[in-house]
Amino acid sequence: MKALVTGGEGGLGRAICARLVAEGYEVESLDLVNGFDVSAPAAWKRVGPVGLACLNAGVVGGNLSYESYRRAVAVNVDGVVLGVLRLREVMTSGSIVATASLAGLTALESDPVYALTKHAVVGFVRSVAASLAPVRLNAVCPGIADTPMIDPLREQLGDFPLLQPDEVADAVWRAATSQATGECWFVQPGREPAPFHFPRVPGPRRDGERVGNPPNLVHPS
Repeated sequence: MKALVTGGEGGLGRAICARLVAEGYEVESLDLVNGFDVSAPAAWKRVGPVGLACLNAGVVGGNLSYESYRRAVAVNVDGVVLGVLRLREVMTSGSIVATASLAGLTALESDPVYALTKHAVVGFVRSVAASLAPVRLNAVCPGIADTPMIDPLREQLGDFPLLQPDEVADAVWRAATSQATGECWFVQPGREPAPFHFPRVPGPRRDGERVGNPPNLVHPS
């Protein structure tokens, strides 16, 4: 069994790779440090079929500037979308898991660019998953994890409870082996990972009466 993990050399990536190896997978780590740029379409053309793909590469947004915005979107959003576009060409079954964030489910005033990208991942996963069947696509949405990414913030965090990378890797495995698709699993310290239940949005009404959901529109080619 083959698997790939993008961002596989980072804190979460290494934990995910280790978990998949323990589950019997031959794992390929695709990371910028070993020459794989998730934001480059040409890099994805070299990716072949796998049974499990973890689209995990990510960066913080940092300061609110054009440069940080473009970098975060390229890695956090393009890296997921380009991965899905390629994997739907080469996978006929199996599972894809994208690493989003709790910042994709709520506001994050300290890093609005990061929140923007993770909201995009959540919306993309929920919207595109059904069209990939029989391949399943889910996301994990971890809270703050104890990785080098948060080193500049440790003093501010104090004794706030942090996720361990192994806990996130466990949630990735649960999402990967779930028979559902289009789910976004929340991951928080001291809680069992589970699919997040999104509230229903208010529907339209005509003359005070409900008119149901909008039609499933198909854009012309």
